[in-house]
Amino acid sequence: MVDAIITQGAIRSIFEPQGCFVEHPILQCVQLKQMELKPGDSTQRWRVVLSDVRNFIQTVISLAANEIISSGKLRKGSIVRLLKYNPQQVKDKKILIIMDLEVLEEHGEHDKIGNPVALEAVTSEPQPAAISGSNFYGNTAQAPQQQQQRQQQQQQQRSIPVHQSNPTATSHMHLYPIESINMFITKWTIRARCTYKSDMRTWHNARGEGKLFSVNLLDESDEIRATAFNDVAEKVFPLLEVGTVYYISAPARVQMAKKDFSKLSHDYELHFQMDTLIEKAEDQDNKPQIRYNFTKIGNLLDVEKDTTIDTIGVLKEVGQVETITSSKTNRDFQKRELILADDTQTSVKLTVWGQEAQSFEAPVESILAFKGVKVSDFGGRSLSLLSSGTMTVDPDIDEAHKLRGWFNAVGQNTTFTTHQNLSSGSGGNSKNETKLISEIIADESYLQQETATYINLTASIWYVKSSSFAYPACTTTTPTPCNKKVVEIDTNEWRCEKCNLTIPQPRYRYVLSVNLVDHTGTIYVTCFDETAQLIVGMDANAATKLKLDDDDNATKNADTALRQACGQTFNFTLKAKMETYNDEPKPRYQVLRAHPLNYSQEANKLAQLIKQYDINDDSLFVQ
Repeated sequence: MVDAIITQGAIRSIFEPQGCFVEHPILQCVQLKQMELKPGDSTQRWRVVLSDVRNFIQTVISLAANEIISSGKLRKGSIVRLLKYNPQQVKDKKILIIMDLEVLEEHGEHDKIGNPVALEAVTSEPQPAAISGSNFYGNTAQAPQQQQQRQQQQQQQRSIPVHQSNPTATSHMHLYPIESINMFITKWTIRARCTYKSDMRTWHNARGEGKLFSVNLLDESDEIRATAFNDVAEKVFPLLEVGTVYYISAPARVQMAKKDFSKLSHDYELHFQMDTLIEKAEDQDNKPQIRYNFTKIGNLLDVEKDTTIDTIGVLKEVGQVETITSSKTNRDFQKRELILADDTQTSVKLTVWGQEAQSFEAPVESILAFKGVKVSDFGGRSLSLLSSGTMTVDPDIDEAHKLRGWFNAVGQNTTFTTHQNLSSGSGGNSKNETKLISEIIADESYLQQETATYINLTASIWYVKSSSFAYPACTTTTPTPCNKKVVEIDTNEWRCEKCNLTIPQPRYRYVLSVNLVDHTGTIYVTCFDETAQLIVGMDANAATKLKLDDDDNATKNADTALRQACGQTFNFTLKAKMETYNDEPKPRYQVLRAHPLNYSQEANKLAQLIKQYDINDDSLFVQ
């Protein structure tokens, strides 16, 4: 019977606080519904209902797992195994977000198995009192109800596998991956490595004063921040060491992460309590040391100012420790400036602070890996190590080994381009000259896929494409604006895959395709939100509202608004890069900045050209 392989009771266990994390549950797809495409959304989404025979639950398939439906593998009646999922509750409605799953095709497709009911409809029925001790005849008998409950418990234990990161740790029966920690779960244990530990800090406000410190905890699935306050902080602080693996068990408060203080991607954070259990694990080897998401130094111009990133590079120079005084607090701070370079043949200045600056001893040409550095636009692109960030010298990771091999073979004799005095959108031309469109097109063959080229151009807007000019974006602003595309999953419910959150309404952002023209030719460029607002004269929300009204009323107000941008002339800074489309190289031009012409300055430029022509009438113009 196929129902024997279904993980019966899994759905209830996933959502109930007293349940356990269900590893790779097997469920049946009982409904598969295509969601209606919304304006500006080109990606088809699906709503799937899954059943464990007893209950069913609505799920949303993430974009990453969408292919399994579009390919036809997942059908109504299929048996599936969930590989990665996240339970959520939105407005008292339970849903399951599916990030990864597989179809067990060997089991075929079946009519609905059993009579599952909606999880919200399940109620706890009072159980008859069990008879204990001897029965009327003096025999020690077991009540039928008691026997039935024990059979159900045994069946549930067979059906629901408890996730254990370390199978030998039999004393920790509710091991959860960090990615699954949320406010619906109250009984859990995680096994994680401490990757960061702050100093003990004091705070003062109108309500009093106290102490606190925080740690970052990492396992194979994710990383989460944990904080302890006052007496709890005093108790826990000496128990935790960076680099050590611990078992940490509830009770501990799970709450929404405060992105102002944490740069981690996890939606939640932990607050230790007096009864939180912290045990050092015997096996210290099978947890990741630290998780990086490196940004190449040569790609820093593509990163927004104030973004927090990870980076890795070869140490080229080490500055002296300097002391600066804060103008706000009048406190002294120590800093040390480092120069890093990588295989993009680009270098950048990175500043470390406080104790990290004073105790820095890494020799020149070491490989340094940084987690949690802030991108600055001061004096050109530069980096600053945050107080919650970490620095590792010569880490034993693939990226470090590859960088070491490149530097030993090639990099030692390389001349590096610096980010100094080159901020995002400032242009990459050494003389900051302005090019003609014909010159830009003539130089297309020199564009590279790995490194962007920055070009200054003076041109007029010839045409603005109005068919698809904006997308619905996430409104999350902390720690940095998200701006990723969101998908409508229900009325007033929009899902952001990056933030793993649901928002009531998106904010529309421009992706504007514009044809520019000068006296030598035309070129298509892409304008994103900031530059597009300057060109169009209204934000994308207003333009999208016009577009939706046009669809309802058969008008063309949005087209008219976009056409009003035509004929305007700007000084543009473009980022040019060669990309591959249908296996063919294709140049792509993105507008980083657009400035209206300063006619006084432009007149002075023309006057200088005229003077130069008077001196040598063959120097500027072709006869």
